[in-house]
Amino acid sequence: MSTFAGIADLTGRGLIQVTGEDRKRLIHAMSTNHIEQMQPGDQVYAFFLNAQGRILADAWIQCREDHLLLDTEPDVRQKLFEHLDKFIIADDAYLEDVTEQYAVLTDGDRRWYPKRDEKQAEIARLGRVVLTAAEYEIARLERGEPRYGVDIPETVLVQETQRMQAVSFSKGCYLGQEIMERVRARATVHKHLWPLRVEGSVVPEAAAEFFAGDAKAGWITSAAFSRRLGQVVALGYVSAAYEGGAKEMRLRGGAADGAQVLIARPKAL
Repeated sequence: MSTFAGIADLTGRGLIQVTGEDRKRLIHAMSTNHIEQMQPGDQVYAFFLNAQGRILADAWIQCREDHLLLDTEPDVRQKLFEHLDKFIIADDAYLEDVTEQYAVLTDGDRRWYPKRDEKQAEIARLGRVVLTAAEYEIARLERGEPRYGVDIPETVLVQETQRMQAVSFSKGCYLGQEIMERVRARATVHKHLWPLRVEGSVVPEAAAEFFAGDAKAGWITSAAFSRRLGQVVALGYVSAAYEGGAKEMRLRGGAADGAQVLIARPKAL
């Protein structure tokens, strides 16, 4: 995994600890990635879906000797906790909110520290600059790294996010799998989330729409100006009809009206 220019301090992320003999079986059955094969020290990215295949949360999951640690967005911590708890019936699995017990750092990979006072020592050991919140926002957009609740709403399908590293198609049954397989079989996805570049230095508003001629081609989910690249970096959804880059797309309305929008990594058609 590529790294950031510095270390991002993400302490305050929602953290859920899962213990008990059935912990892997539970999270395996509730998430899109393969959990049962994880060994201590492994970490994977996964989605948690409802029965209709909608995304309730995403999480980084780390396997430890006696528990799993789920790292999710602060705003969905309680929702994910309650969602998992509802499905614990006869399982030997126990959930605990441990958000206040850990520091969270990232320089591309996630690192969790059981005591927050260890954070500064680890930053010093790594010898890297700590990014501000604004710098981290720019860095994640330069990398094309979406956030759940910002770039990934509950209303989209997993395939639309293009975060397929979060999915195992060989793991067996899990909640929402039927919809995932149906979408894969029918290839019915009509839009995708893409890293975007916007000409100029004016940052478009979230939800700003862009058009190819008179046809709506997509919309922005988040954006920021990157001094390093000298342009606006963004994420947004692009209609499948326009993601090949053959037709010019421009923003309509708002402060960045008329600015050209380009897909940073256009799909090869």
